[in-house]
Amino acid sequence: MNITIINVSMNYKDGVVDNVRVNFRGNDDERTITVNGYIPLTPQEFNDNSTIDALRNIVRQKVSDRILEVPA
Repeated sequence: MNITIINVSMNYKDGVVDNVRVNFRGNDDERTITVNGYIPLTPQEFNDNSTIDALRNIVRQKVSDRILEVPA
């Protein structure tokens, strides 16, 4: 799955970063599967994964986790 980071936005509360949104889009090589959206991160998660490659990996992991969730 090819993941493209579109935008990273930070929301502030009282002058301090409160949360981070990583907007992305992705597709397989044949473009038969597409995904897009955003992944919310804590400031610490973003600091630990602030390179583009690290953000792609965390997006892949969090999207995979949600896809594999069994509905209640």
